Amino acid sequence: MQQLCVDIFTILRSDDNDDAIQTTLVDFLGFDALDLISMLIMNRSKIVDTIMMTSSYIETSGSTGNTKSHGNRHGAPVSHGTQFIVQSEAERKEAKRLQKEHKKAMKAHKSGEEDETQKSMAILGFDTLDLRQAREDALMSASERPLASTGLKARKEEQYPHVYQAAKSSGTLSLFGTRFALPAGSIREEYNDYEETTIPVPKTAPIRVGERRILISEMDNLARGAFKAYESLNRIQSIVYPVAYETNENMLVCAPTGAGKTDVAMLTVLRCLSQHCYPPPIKGTTDINFSIATDDFKIVYVAPMKALAAEVVEKMGKRLKFVGVSVRELTGDMQLTKAEIQATQFIVTTPEKWDVITRKGTGDTELAQKVKLLIIDEVHLLHEDRGAVIESIIARTLRQVESSQSLIRIVGLSATLPNYLDVATFLRVNPYQGLFFFDGGFRPVPLEQHFLGIKGKPNSTPSRERMNRACFDKVSELVQNGHQVMVFVHARKETVKTAQALREEVAAEGISEYFDCSLESKFSNYKREVAKSRNRELKELFNFGFGMHHAGMLRSDRTLTERMFADGVLKVLCCTATLAWGVNLPAYAVVIKGTQVYDSQKGNFVDLSILDVLQIFGRAGRPQYESQGVGYILTTHDRLGHYISAITQQHPIESKFIEHIADNLNAEISLGTVTNVDEAVTWLSYTYLYVRMKKNPMVYGMDHSEPVEDPLLGRKRHDIIVLAARRLAKCQMIIFDENTGYLTSKDLGRIASNFYIRHTSIEIFNDFMKPRMTEADALSMMSLSSEFDNIKSRDTEHKELKGLLDNACACDIRGGTDSTHGKVNILLQTYISNARIDDFALVSDCAYVAQNAGRIARALFEIALNRNWGPTAHVLLSINKAIEKRMWTFQHPLHQMGLPPDILGKLEARTHEVSIEEMRDMEPAELGELVHHKRMGSTLTRCVDQFPMLLLDARIAPITRNVLNVELTITPDFVWNPRVHGSVEPWWIWAEDSENVEIYYSEYFLLHRKMLGEPTKIMFTVPLVEPLPSQIYIRAVSDRWLGAETILPVSFQHLILPQLTPPHTDLLDLQPLPISALQDEILEGICAKRFTHFNPVQTQIFHTLYNTDHNSLVGAPTGSGKTVAAELAMWWAFRQHPGSKVVYIAPMKALVKERVADWNKRLTGPMKKKLVELTGDVTPDLKTIEAADIIITTPEKWDGISRSWKTRSYVRQVSCVIIDEIHLLGSDRGPILEVIVSRMNYIGSQLERKVRIVGLSTALANAHDLADWLGIDKVGLFNFRHSVRPVPLEIYIDGFSGKHYCPRMMTMNKPTYAAIKTHSPTQPVIVFVSSRRQTHLTAQDLVAYCGMEDNPRQWLRIEEHELEDLLDRVHDESLKNALAFGIGLHHAGLTEDDRRIVEELYLTFKIQILIATSTLAWGVNLPAHLVVIKGTEYFNYKIDRYADYPITDVLQMMGRAGRPQFDNTGIARVFVKDSKKNFFKKFLHEPFPVESSLHKFMDDHINAEIVAGTIKTKQDAMDYLTWTYFYRRLQQNPTYYGLDDMTQRGVDTFLSDTINAVTNRLAESNCVEIEEDFELIPLIAGRIASYYYLRHDSVRHYRQKLTKDTEIDEILDIMSNTPEYGELPVRCNENLLNTEIEKYIPYMVKGAREMHTPQTKAYVLTQAHICRLELPISDYITDQTTVLDSTIRFCQAMIDVAADAGYLTTSLKIMNLLQCIKQARWPEESTLLTLPKIKPSMLKDIRFKNKTLNCLAQLTQFSEKQIRDIFSRVSGLSSENVNEIQRVVSRLPIMDVKTTIQSKKPYLIPETSYKIQIQLQRVGLPGNNGKKKTPTHDGRVYGKFPKPQYESWWLVMGDADTDDLLALKRISMRNGPNETLTNKATTHITFDTPVRLGKHRYTLYLISDGYLGLDQQIDIDFETRVDLDS
Repeated sequence: MQQLCVDIFTILRSDDNDDAIQTTLVDFLGFDALDLISMLIMNRSKIVDTIMMTSSYIETSGSTGNTKSHGNRHGAPVSHGTQFIVQSEAERKEAKRLQKEHKKAMKAHKSGEEDETQKSMAILGFDTLDLRQAREDALMSASERPLASTGLKARKEEQYPHVYQAAKSSGTLSLFGTRFALPAGSIREEYNDYEETTIPVPKTAPIRVGERRILISEMDNLARGAFKAYESLNRIQSIVYPVAYETNENMLVCAPTGAGKTDVAMLTVLRCLSQHCYPPPIKGTTDINFSIATDDFKIVYVAPMKALAAEVVEKMGKRLKFVGVSVRELTGDMQLTKAEIQATQFIVTTPEKWDVITRKGTGDTELAQKVKLLIIDEVHLLHEDRGAVIESIIARTLRQVESSQSLIRIVGLSATLPNYLDVATFLRVNPYQGLFFFDGGFRPVPLEQHFLGIKGKPNSTPSRERMNRACFDKVSELVQNGHQVMVFVHARKETVKTAQALREEVAAEGISEYFDCSLESKFSNYKREVAKSRNRELKELFNFGFGMHHAGMLRSDRTLTERMFADGVLKVLCCTATLAWGVNLPAYAVVIKGTQVYDSQKGNFVDLSILDVLQIFGRAGRPQYESQGVGYILTTHDRLGHYISAITQQHPIESKFIEHIADNLNAEISLGTVTNVDEAVTWLSYTYLYVRMKKNPMVYGMDHSEPVEDPLLGRKRHDIIVLAARRLAKCQMIIFDENTGYLTSKDLGRIASNFYIRHTSIEIFNDFMKPRMTEADALSMMSLSSEFDNIKSRDTEHKELKGLLDNACACDIRGGTDSTHGKVNILLQTYISNARIDDFALVSDCAYVAQNAGRIARALFEIALNRNWGPTAHVLLSINKAIEKRMWTFQHPLHQMGLPPDILGKLEARTHEVSIEEMRDMEPAELGELVHHKRMGSTLTRCVDQFPMLLLDARIAPITRNVLNVELTITPDFVWNPRVHGSVEPWWIWAEDSENVEIYYSEYFLLHRKMLGEPTKIMFTVPLVEPLPSQIYIRAVSDRWLGAETILPVSFQHLILPQLTPPHTDLLDLQPLPISALQDEILEGICAKRFTHFNPVQTQIFHTLYNTDHNSLVGAPTGSGKTVAAELAMWWAFRQHPGSKVVYIAPMKALVKERVADWNKRLTGPMKKKLVELTGDVTPDLKTIEAADIIITTPEKWDGISRSWKTRSYVRQVSCVIIDEIHLLGSDRGPILEVIVSRMNYIGSQLERKVRIVGLSTALANAHDLADWLGIDKVGLFNFRHSVRPVPLEIYIDGFSGKHYCPRMMTMNKPTYAAIKTHSPTQPVIVFVSSRRQTHLTAQDLVAYCGMEDNPRQWLRIEEHELEDLLDRVHDESLKNALAFGIGLHHAGLTEDDRRIVEELYLTFKIQILIATSTLAWGVNLPAHLVVIKGTEYFNYKIDRYADYPITDVLQMMGRAGRPQFDNTGIARVFVKDSKKNFFKKFLHEPFPVESSLHKFMDDHINAEIVAGTIKTKQDAMDYLTWTYFYRRLQQNPTYYGLDDMTQRGVDTFLSDTINAVTNRLAESNCVEIEEDFELIPLIAGRIASYYYLRHDSVRHYRQKLTKDTEIDEILDIMSNTPEYGELPVRCNENLLNTEIEKYIPYMVKGAREMHTPQTKAYVLTQAHICRLELPISDYITDQTTVLDSTIRFCQAMIDVAADAGYLTTSLKIMNLLQCIKQARWPEESTLLTLPKIKPSMLKDIRFKNKTLNCLAQLTQFSEKQIRDIFSRVSGLSSENVNEIQRVVSRLPIMDVKTTIQSKKPYLIPETSYKIQIQLQRVGLPGNNGKKKTPTHDGRVYGKFPKPQYESWWLVMGDADTDDLLALKRISMRNGPNETLTNKATTHITFDTPVRLGKHRYTLYLISDGYLGLDQQIDIDFETRVDLDS
């Protein structure tokens, strides 16, 4: 501030007139300070006089002379951008004169200026010494000003703390755009041939105050490990260290080549590692005492070239090995698998590769999201063509940081560049913290630079000769002085030419001895190595001390040359510029010979880029040997000025982004980060282009006025985007709506982005691609791709190309050898043919073509697949494989097996080529003979067996007349060898029409090793067109192997199409019925709370449901008021049959709960009826069920209950059964519904009283069949259209590409957000996803998108304090985060409380968005305005891959859209995989036919009916089937069920075969005995299966596995392997959780140890429950409850099976296990631990009279008071705990057992049945008076089981000696009226006496099924005699 005052005061008090000082002030303050300037001038004299008067300054005489000497002073020079000035000769001379004047004036005024300033300071009273430093700094910063692009003068330049710049180059431009002078000490000399300018070595930068070297010993143990070999950091690294290693600031480090920037990068890497260390690194030690969380982060290092990438990997990998950090290269040469990427923490890649990875957006999102540090090396490449890629990836990263609010540190490293501030702005670097600039003074070896301008016309022969001469002069001079020299040339051939020319000159001049290296120590070794090389020129030049190096040489030759030069065996190395970039090989001197480089893209010669020059000069000087280096650049005279000015003055680097804008925009659109023009304009603001457009508009086609008028360049950016978008739209890559500005990606654009294909190529492909193409057409089209435009056909190559065309090309070539595409085509075919190429240039061109062709072929294949063009897709996939495998499609497939060429030759030489299939049928000896090589037979057999083949089998079933369902069975038919096949073999499966043109369906199928040997089923649908074609083809083609292909023709000959579906019920235009039609005040009152009139659908069905007893079926869309239909039917039943029961069956527990809650709230009170819920979760006692009027239950539960209807009176009292969602008949659980309906009809017929059945469903296609089955005639069937919803529904179906599920889901997140913003910005929305994990991930992304809006909490409508209170109550972390933004999550993994909070918030509209799993669609009635179904697949663990939701689920989800009371329309957006789009289009608008699936699950239902006695013979079974829906559909759609013969006889035979198959399977499981092939007799196993509701194969499993000596861990294993557990859900990565839990449980997983199976999970979770382990995730808590639910049933069934087999010990062990499960303790643990709050550490303190108590039974002898005393002495128990323990102990069931054998005689007769009468009495604890009290209790078992359990007992009679179980009975104490509890029970069991006479002892066991340690054992002694009296 002081300095500003001084400067302004000096100007004001100068002698200049007002106009002059106005100019000076404008220069000084800028145009925007005009008002201030005019005020200063108006009050000039006033200001000066006032200050002079008040100042204490006394003027000395010495200074007066100076004040008057400033006549017309110049302002500071204005700095402009790079300018092009057109001047005449006269003007140029005038300008030069002015310049000289200017220079003189400057010198004269300099000293005066200093005095004037000091004088002003003295007048103002400022301290001159303090300000001198400030003044110097100000002068420095004045020259640092960025090149101004506006008319305004930049304000006073900032001084940045870390900018170390001695000579300020960029500011010292004169008014004329030329430079004042070269650096001090520069010399310019004229010679005959050339002019030479020498710039001396720059001074070393002075050391600043406080600057010091950082010693390695000062660092922490992490950094010390990485810098082991160092003592201290170098100067630059020491300066950078505090910011690099101690902060997370973004950084830009500009330093000369060789200054140690790689170590700066290392510091930032170590910083990143240190943040993931536990415990954090500490100073003062070198021990590695921390571990690194390697899974939490990724570091990405972007190097400009593959060669550099390899170098970085090697360096960094070695140095980070000590902490176990994996460093890998990921470039075009080095691909990594997904698993390798996951296991790598530090990835070194090239800009292009990183662009491809981040473009995918999803495939590698995990990778992109874990990045914590992004290092961009050589950022100055922004100036090159590839700079656009760097801009693109940095812009993407910056946007990701903002959108995801994650921290990604960006570090840029570059050579010294002039406009470092611009680059810093672009990288979002804080210039006061992270910007470091070091000038040439920091070079470790200072550089002397020589610029030679060769005279003569450029490229003329004299000029070239002079160039060669000058080159020789300089090289010979340097070598004679004992130095090594590198000569850089710009073409590969030129390296040899130059070396040979120099060698000849050396010989001619006679100075060979200086070049001779034969005396070097390693010469002889190298001589031997060189002799082995195949490179003739290399050998020749070696003897003369010359070497050559370029990318066309073999890798081994290049490495050899590098080593020889490094070891001093070569004096002169002629090389191309790649050596400067790729290999760190320094020399004392470098010579750049010529600056003309051929640019293949532009097709002509261009100037060598300044960056290349700097890089080459960077190789001059070897730090360890010399104190300086020398760099020569030899150019033509006309370019001399350009290079001198550029190298010394350094032009600002500009952006190249605009040239690639279309492709980059396409990438962002397909990534989903840009969806409209506004977003695209914002995206541009993150680029370097934007930074430079503001600074230097002229370069980007603007004039200077544009940035002034539009400072943010909004218009310009908008124009750029619109132009690019139009180009993309023209290529069919995006949809661009110019009115709304929306940009929508199309498949073509997505494919182009993913495969990095330019839009110009896509344009070509659009023109040339046809539905049928030959290989020649496809290769020709690929050759035209614009990726190859830069390959030029050179005259010198024509001859060789012609030869290749004749010998190596299999397909026709269009365009000959002299066109680009002709050349490309020849080279591509040559590559596939493995032909030899001699010309080095052609070799590199061929490699370039092959590298790109594979990618292009893959992209073209995807395009063909996308267009459903079968033949073209097949050809392109073959070409892609041909390029990868380098073999033609017509060659023998065994070429891919690495067999010797002669063997393959013999195979192919045969007149009849032997196919793989034929070879498979041959013996090894035959194969040996086939190739005339006996010993190869076994090798060939192995290869043929390992060659991938699939066997296909298809089953077809029509769904409607125009949709065919195909079930494809795929069986791998080859031997898997991991070395050959890896871990997975990808295949393409597609179905084609009979003409082989159109693909109906395609799928990418991954065959994993574990799927080998087992058939895999794939289901898909294909369209049918009438008339039917004769067949379709299903093709399986390997994605990797040529010739691995299977074609399956599927014949339609026997296909019988289902009949046309009858029409829908029309919605009549009726007057809405008022609720008074109910004619019942109570019911009217119930309805009046919600509506006054019934809606149109309800009005039409009212009479039938409420006033008649007809069975009814109401098919209407979700949301049309079907609940009221159920209520009408129920009210009819209560009116007509008072005292009867109504059963309401809903297919899911969630629906049952919803209905129970709803009816309890609304109906039960006013109607005075009782309601009961019957599900797996809730099983009330008999009394409650008997008393209830309404039973709400699930199909399984009602099936189980109604199986024994004869013994259950309440089943017989049912008058009406209402089945909701009856269209679920078609699902896996449908058969249960069929059985229930059939059974209720049967019960009705037996009782001669009709049971009314009412079915509710969505709109159906085949309602008539359903109605027919339900016994509905004309009256009672209502099947309305989809469109009769009270709120019409708009359906949008969007297709998404992507082979893999998770990435596809990710790409749906942005469209989900867009859908919400478009359709429902302020109304409620439900987003349905397939899994709990997806709820979290979707919420995360939506929150991120909200974060980019102005109002991030737009979906939250709740006060801050209320929100905080709420969040405190929420348990789930993900839910907490989401709720804060107005997004709720809803899935089964949430706790009940969390779920209730979410539902309440959503219903009250405090949150707007709900993300839910699909179960919510059925469960809770939460409607929305918009429903987004995000993906229609879920992971089906049974088939171990993703499967489609049933269409009914999708309809149900869509049904949640539209709220009758608020909306006029509902909106459903369905996001599907693009291949499924047509299928959904069809069935979401048309009804779906319901088929039966009873035939798949018939066994158990038939078994149940046999056990119940309904079916006694096979004829009964046939009759039973005629009652089913299956029977109706069999006749309507026979092919679906596999019936070919439609005659009555054919149908009978089919049913008869079905019944035979079922009964045979039941007989195998020992459930049924078949007598005389007709009668069916139920057996014990069948009864067990039916009673416990188990599958017959489960009982068979128990029978097979349980033995006499089965141990408890084996019982656990047998139970876990129960087939029913196959239904247990298995999610991603749960195998890891199971493995983790296994560490803490006593019994390890047995058998194959497949940790991902449902059975393993059940095994692990059961043990985890008994061990009382805390589970890792909430899902596991829900799953554990599901597992435990079934354990009781399974254990009881196993006990019955073991008892039936007579295994005593095994039965007792299973009972013991059941006790363990209910109490959650192991048998060997103390039973006292089952008491509440008792821990193992307390056991020693549980004592009575100093005696330790060991078990629960001991406690039962004490009174309540004693028990309280015992436990109150145990430390750690509160008085509440003691009371609870006393309460539990007092309720323990202590049983008194009395047994009496019922026999009149004192002895028993052998082999006779006797009864033992057993009396049980429950006694309480002794009272305080010692007498036992009569216990009062509810029979509940105290334990750790998740659901309430009630006491019951087993009575087991056994012979302990023989381990035989003789009798078993289960007894409950609920034997009072209506199953009430009593304290007494009398029962008896029957046993047979043994044959042997004499005394016997049997044992009676009384086993509790709920408690451990309360079992009793009573000996039963008796004697057997032969009764002599009888």
